[in-house]
Amino acid sequence: MPKLWNETIDAHRTAVRTAVMDTTAALVAERGLASVTMSQIAKESGIGRATLYKYFPDVEAILLAWHERQIGEHLGRLTQVRDQADEPIDRLEAVLEAFALISHESRGHRDTEFAAFLHRDQHVTEAQQQLHGMIRDLVTEGVRTGDLRDDIAPGELANYCLHALTAAGSLPSKAAVRRLVMVTLAGMRPDETSSDTDEARRQTRRSARTIDPYPDDPPHGPHHHGPRSHRGASS
Repeated sequence: MPKLWNETIDAHRTAVRTAVMDTTAALVAERGLASVTMSQIAKESGIGRATLYKYFPDVEAILLAWHERQIGEHLGRLTQVRDQADEPIDRLEAVLEAFALISHESRGHRDTEFAAFLHRDQHVTEAQQQLHGMIRDLVTEGVRTGDLRDDIAPGELANYCLHALTAAGSLPSKAAVRRLVMVTLAGMRPDETSSDTDEARRQTRRSARTIDPYPDDPPHGPHHHGPRSHRGASS
């Protein structure tokens, strides 16, 4: 069989699989996992049931294939944005923002039977491990350049990032997502104040309280002798 003919057949099969996966995901998101049948999928995809069964044995198999494709695309997107930045801290920020935006865009599948089914997929665990490793390595680079704090292990900081940024799924806008990324990054910056400086500040605050124990009192006239004489005066 000619090579061109084989390529045409492969392209056709890929197109059918893609159409079936996208149609199934849309139907399940709209109607619920238990309400979608292979007959509905075949009809909405524009193919016969017999043809559909040549590609997939059941609805769950279609969804798992769709989800595996989504995970692969997401990891590819994160890798791409990482490689486009030059400095370690810029690479980390790019990856965190991309991950947060992915979480934001996927919010429609949260708290549903669909989401519960998908998160049982082994590919989710593998993807989480890859993502954690990517962020951990970027954090390690940031620590080495002095852009990130070195008093907490990079793996722990990677966990912090992932847990913090899953909140992006409940945010109302992309602008809010970017603000969340900035707050998350700020929590990993080096602590530039020493313990001695902190203690000096505490001493200053204590001294201020001793000098003026009633700092919220309103100002008084030129003959006022201090807050204690004012408060001790008889009415």
